[in-house]
Amino acid sequence: MASGGENEQVSNKQVILKNYVTGSPKESDMYVSTNGTIKLKVPEGSNGILVKNLYLSCDPYMLDLNNMKNYGASNTDSKPPVTPLVGYGVAKVLDSEHPNFKKGDLVWGITKWEEYSLITNVEGLFKIQHTNVPLSYYTGILGMPGITAYAGFYEICSPKRGDHVFISAASGAVGQLVGQLAKLLGCYVVGSAGSKEKVDLLKNKLKFDEAFNYKEEPDLDAALKRYFPEGIDIYFDNVGGKMLDAVLLNMRPHGRIAVCGLISQYNLDKPEGVHNLMHLLIKQVQIKGFVVTDYYHLFPKFLDLVLPHIAEGKIVYVEDIVEGLELGPAAFVGLFSGHNVGKQVVLVSKE
Repeated sequence: MASGGENEQVSNKQVILKNYVTGSPKESDMYVSTNGTIKLKVPEGSNGILVKNLYLSCDPYMLDLNNMKNYGASNTDSKPPVTPLVGYGVAKVLDSEHPNFKKGDLVWGITKWEEYSLITNVEGLFKIQHTNVPLSYYTGILGMPGITAYAGFYEICSPKRGDHVFISAASGAVGQLVGQLAKLLGCYVVGSAGSKEKVDLLKNKLKFDEAFNYKEEPDLDAALKRYFPEGIDIYFDNVGGKMLDAVLLNMRPHGRIAVCGLISQYNLDKPEGVHNLMHLLIKQVQIKGFVVTDYYHLFPKFLDLVLPHIAEGKIVYVEDIVEGLELGPAAFVGLFSGHNVGKQVVLVSKE
């Protein structure tokens, strides 16, 4: 609490989304406001909690989440409300009117891009029980991206030892964990990324069997045949577009594809089509999209698997952390051009 008492109005720096954004976002679509204030007390009977945000997660889907929240499904011409960006984060509870949370609790889940947030819908919040790892991990490997990787790989892809696994955008928060889970299971793992630095990271730190820079491959089909001469059993798709089309040509019979993201399409006014769908039929390939919230019930099981591997050094994790809300817009926009190396995180406040 602030020294002035729980009823004191304190300044509350915020990142505001100015417009309905289609295509690739620009820093000019957002601004940092220093005019906000907040009372460090939850209104009685609100069933909400007041938190101090510690870390915020940069995720491509945030645009859709904020566009829908602020504008609805189609009302894109209305004047935008002056509200902060919404996304995943890690926070500390300062005050609570909810029976499941108390002052001092650490939580991860949906919050706002601001220093302090009053959260009235706590359904998507998880209490952090394990603090022997960096708290920032709960924006990534131990948070939404982590359970995404776990559910997509184990529940959608049904992996088995010896499978040939390909992961696009493999150095990102989800991809790097999928690859390591596959290696621990005894799979052959190849990842694609967008720079030499990221390729080196995949091969040397994350221990992928192979990796390649898709920007240096004029023929993606040929590249995949080079790394998978016998074909692909599992494709964990984070990008869609031309890469998905090339993968379809190289899937083994009865292969499995988990569609986790389509980042190559997010900044296009007209998304690219997929032309090789016949291979789904003739090779009896299963392809399935999924939404991580359908698998949140698996979170305890996920932690039981991953935490020991982290403690033993069998799973490592790479983050790209910037400090201060002022740098948040640039960090978020950089996702769409691949500037980040590892999970992009904004440090708002040290606990």
